[in-house]
Amino acid sequence: MDIEIKVPSLGESESEATLVSWLKSEGDEVLVDDVLAEIESDKITMEITAFEAGILKSILKEADSMVEPGEVIAVLDTSVQVSAKPTEKEVEKTPVKQAKAATKPVAKEAVAKLAVTKEQAQQKAKAVVEKVKEQSVMSVDDTAVHERTMERVPMSRLRKRIATRLKEAQNTAAILTTFNEVNMQYVMDIRNHHKDAFMDKYGAKLGFMSFFVKACVYAASKYPAINAYIDGDDVLYHNYMDVGVAISTENGLVVPVLRDAGLMSFAEIEQGIVDLATKARQGGLMPDDLKGGTFSITNGGVFGSMLSTPILNTPQSAILGMHTIQKRVIVENDQMVIRPMMYLALSYDHRLIDGKEAVGFLVAVKEALEGFGGILLDV
Repeated sequence: MDIEIKVPSLGESESEATLVSWLKSEGDEVLVDDVLAEIESDKITMEITAFEAGILKSILKEADSMVEPGEVIAVLDTSVQVSAKPTEKEVEKTPVKQAKAATKPVAKEAVAKLAVTKEQAQQKAKAVVEKVKEQSVMSVDDTAVHERTMERVPMSRLRKRIATRLKEAQNTAAILTTFNEVNMQYVMDIRNHHKDAFMDKYGAKLGFMSFFVKACVYAASKYPAINAYIDGDDVLYHNYMDVGVAISTENGLVVPVLRDAGLMSFAEIEQGIVDLATKARQGGLMPDDLKGGTFSITNGGVFGSMLSTPILNTPQSAILGMHTIQKRVIVENDQMVIRPMMYLALSYDHRLIDGKEAVGFLVAVKEALEGFGGILLDV
């Protein structure tokens, strides 16, 4: 039986996408959950997977073509039997080493496919980088002839959308940034004390992000305008907090959303972030993963940033910027001591949020991080 492969929904206001590449060719065997193709819209890069096994009978849209939601791009013949992956029961019956050996090829195959996809999507850009490197070496060598060249590479749809949204934020909101610093010793002591037990129980690392999410939820309860945004002549306040977490990928920055972060445990936050980051970097994010969001957090510290002014993720009114942790000398109880310190930055829309509220919010975040026991006990 022939099954039509269609472009999935791209989310609200998204009417077209670019078919970036095919990972299968006509005549190839296809297993359930195999990635067939990758598409890129203004907001997201997505993988199109097979829901049934069979043979890829025909490809109707070539790579680099524009496609629309619901459009048929290929036909899968499911009447042909193909070799199936081992079932969970079969894997369980094998010894541990055999199970690992059986699953590793599948994982390697998936990684290889992903690598091919990314290489195809950025082939021209990489070629330019390599050429610049070669020319940089040539310019150092006095005996070489330096050739000045330029090459024009089209921006991806995602990169163009990012550029548009950033400029819209600057043109629309009255963005200001306030700063503070936090002593991370308390949080680091908690992590070091509980990290092993946390990993054993939940299968996830106890990172810094869950502490910051919790601290922001607490601070927003005291300053609700931080978690609101302007809609025309109205202000929309939320009795929930959906936190967007900025994640850097090879295709650009995406901000998937943790829903109802205020109701999540530390483990749920950490597991949720890992899931979103994995999906983002493997092209598995769905449009719903990016919708909404009432507040955002970005962590430039993972790249070594010491201080920055994050830009708003409109229509949100505030975004918290985390930075790298550095040991600095501070004064505690009239004594000079060395502590792991982090600068915090809160960019906010001054049309809605006054400076007093922004500063108060950031101070509340600092207080929560420097004395989380009391915050968790609500004392």
